[in-house]
Amino acid sequence: MKKKDQELGKGIGPELSPFVPVCDAIANLFAPFAEVVLHDMASASVVYIAGNFSKREFGDPSNLEEIDFKPADVLIGPYEKTNWDGRRIKSISSVLRTASGKEVGVLCINVDVSVFENILLTLQTFVSLPATAGKLDSLFRDDWFERINSYIRHWTTSRGLNISDLSRAQKKELVQALADDGAFSGKNAAGYICRLLGMGRATVYNYLNGDAAKVAGGNSKQSALNKG
Repeated sequence: MKKKDQELGKGIGPELSPFVPVCDAIANLFAPFAEVVLHDMASASVVYIAGNFSKREFGDPSNLEEIDFKPADVLIGPYEKTNWDGRRIKSISSVLRTASGKEVGVLCINVDVSVFENILLTLQTFVSLPATAGKLDSLFRDDWFERINSYIRHWTTSRGLNISDLSRAQKKELVQALADDGAFSGKNAAGYICRLLGMGRATVYNYLNGDAAKVAGGNSKQSALNKG
């Protein structure tokens, strides 16, 4: 506990003093992103602050009407606030009561989410891709590896699956779908599909009921993989 916080703690009554360690624990665990403010209902003022970044002080008015406080409330929020320096704050408040149910205080947890918003924006910028232009489409027109990758990604995501977790039955279903759409007609496509699914060619033949023509690219129909 910081010296300034200790000074604040001197003005806390016996009903609220047990919550001081709780304030410190939360603020220390989530430092430097969390501030915990303890309000006294009797004086309607701030009596303790841990992890202070709002620049509030002991004795400041609680202004509980700003969060639409009602004595019957248990939890209020989460709700949004704006810090003095413009940072966005996500807050939640808990009404503190005695064993008899008397409202004695409010404990408010304020979390600075601005840092995480910046991280999220950075990640979104990093992973975002431009819309596929005609030039790029022509670049991948004859790239069977890319076309197979896209097909498998669409097939798995549309079913909520991951290629690394496919069961034997799901692999069989995927192989048959790839064959039906002519995926094996590309040069070296069969070997590539076998590597992606961790299977040998013999297993693929077995999944296709021994239809070697499909694995060799004998399916002549216009397919989803051939379009573009």
